[in-house]
Amino acid sequence: MNIVILDYKTLGEDLDLSSVYKFGNVIKYPSTTQEQAPERVKDADIVIVNKVKMTKEVVENASNLKLICETATGYDNIDIDYCNSKGICVANTPAYSTPCVAQVTVSMVCSLITHLHEYRQFVHNGSYQNSGNANCLVPVYHEFCGLTWGIIGFGNIGKAVGRVAEAFGCRLLVNKRTPIEGYNCVDLETLLKESDIISIHCPLTDKTRNMIGKNELALMKKSAIIVNVARGAVWNEQDVTDAIVEGRIAGIGCDVFSAEPLPLNHPFNKLLNYDNVLLTPHMAWGSYESRSRCFSTVVSNIEAFLSGKEQNLIK
Repeated sequence: MNIVILDYKTLGEDLDLSSVYKFGNVIKYPSTTQEQAPERVKDADIVIVNKVKMTKEVVENASNLKLICETATGYDNIDIDYCNSKGICVANTPAYSTPCVAQVTVSMVCSLITHLHEYRQFVHNGSYQNSGNANCLVPVYHEFCGLTWGIIGFGNIGKAVGRVAEAFGCRLLVNKRTPIEGYNCVDLETLLKESDIISIHCPLTDKTRNMIGKNELALMKKSAIIVNVARGAVWNEQDVTDAIVEGRIAGIGCDVFSAEPLPLNHPFNKLLNYDNVLLTPHMAWGSYESRSRCFSTVVSNIEAFLSGKEQNLIK
């Protein structure tokens, strides 16, 4: 049994991967380019992957390949239809990152709403020490209590964020594909118009790609902030940049980008010195506990597959 791990560095070099060795011969690479991928998977029985795109061109000559294990919940990097046509199973790792992504989402919102960066800078650059005042209250910030928090995508992560939002005293609005009882489910237009805080937690699909663009941003309050911890391509990054530069929305937080790492020509590079912009390097999913749960699920998926059981298979 040949097992190939294509990009273990994306899981963190501190993570113990030895639990997968019991299944057979393991070859692991810190990273793999698209050009390198076909050669590296051609003799594999099982491939473990995070970011490498598992396209037809990559897997078509991998005659022994039986299972692709995605070390993430999302699997838009894998051509599911082609894999199914070739009898190659695909398993993902659902729900492992819920506490972590919810935590980072709320942290971003707290920082942006409370202007923590600006207040920190006031002390760290010496302005407070030389101000002659016991406090500084500029920029003005507002309490969460009474604000409206709109959540786009209401799976495990969206629900976890919603619980925190309600604990803060926020009114909750939800936009999801299938409305559910017990929540104020509204269409996207209503959510954008009424929310003071918006967080995005939906998967990337043909329907959600570029779902937030110039027209949608124009619906938002000028005082509203929006945080994206889903996928970079669910909003139009150029339109979001323009909205910030032109002062049409109050701020953004973002942990995901349409190309990663962030390219030098990416529009968000224009925003790096904006106090109302909080960009992080796709780390929201990656607490140690979260990464450990993720890889444990991969091992469990392999065990189930080898035992003839279906677990977390994508069809």
